[in-house]
Amino acid sequence: MGRFFKLSHTIWYCQYHIVWTPKYRFRILGGAVGVEADRCIRAFCEHQGCHLVELNVQPDHVHLLTYVPPKVCISNFVGTVKGRTAIRIFNKFRELKRKPYWGNHFWARGYCVDTVGLDADKIRKYVKYQEEQERKLER
Repeated sequence: MGRFFKLSHTIWYCQYHIVWTPKYRFRILGGAVGVEADRCIRAFCEHQGCHLVELNVQPDHVHLLTYVPPKVCISNFVGTVKGRTAIRIFNKFRELKRKPYWGNHFWARGYCVDTVGLDADKIRKYVKYQEEQERKLER
């Protein structure tokens, strides 16, 4: 059970790969803005009880690989991370908010999310093994 996490009544392994972009996919995440985005994303992941595996802030998009507990809705998690990060970036880099194309939105609408689960073949073998064990016990 080494790779699983525990809550009071749950054992879980919910790993997600999440990708999102700045508005209009502008290459704005380089330099100090990218460093601040990285710092904020890490802080907000920790605040929500997530275990960050990998974070890569590219000039025009963000890749996040993280374990999200089952008590946290993935859409709420991404909304919180994107929203709070945007507020922090606009507060620290006020000149960005003055640009006419940003308005009040730093990130583009939406995101891409993919689950990274256990290997399907391993699960199939495990289930088959368990079935065989049950039959042996019944005899």
